[in-house]
Amino acid sequence: MPAWPLPECRERTIPAPGDAGSFWEDRGDRRHCGIDLYAPEGSRVAAIVAGSLLRTGVQTSPQRVAYWNRTFYVLVKGNDGLIIRYAELGKLHAVGGDCIGEGQCIGRVGAVIDPQRIDGSAPAYIRRLGARGACSMLHLEVYAALPKNPDCHPGGNWFGREKPPYLIDPAEILRKAGGK
Repeated sequence: MPAWPLPECRERTIPAPGDAGSFWEDRGDRRHCGIDLYAPEGSRVAAIVAGSLLRTGVQTSPQRVAYWNRTFYVLVKGNDGLIIRYAELGKLHAVGGDCIGEGQCIGRVGAVIDPQRIDGSAPAYIRRLGARGACSMLHLEVYAALPKNPDCHPGGNWFGREKPPYLIDPAEILRKAGGK
């Protein structure tokens, strides 16, 4: 059975379709490419499955969008062939080329949104998250194949109506890991 990615968090709720943070959530001018699991900043992030680390990088930055904090991602190719992007991390614990064990700590949840920098020009879903105080989360994306540009989902969003063929709903693997 795959490992739950937030082992310190008792809640294992997967957002229902259409809810905030759900896969392919309609955000007006964009679609959500993964699932957000809300957790306290600094919570340990564990690899869902064993595999190899493909790369790490910057996920969000205030240089790109004013209300974002700087967060990072880890891209892991599972031994099952699926590629998982663990994103919006405040700290990384995995480095390039590492073999990753199931349940291994690969990073810590980051605070992706700075509520003090959210203004009226921010998308409505961001204003709602800021008002709820839901600013720290693990963002998960699952791919059947590596996108040509692994950075093509700024902030975990797709700016188009058609779902890319390589993008997979993470809910299935999260359910196998004990999510509800």
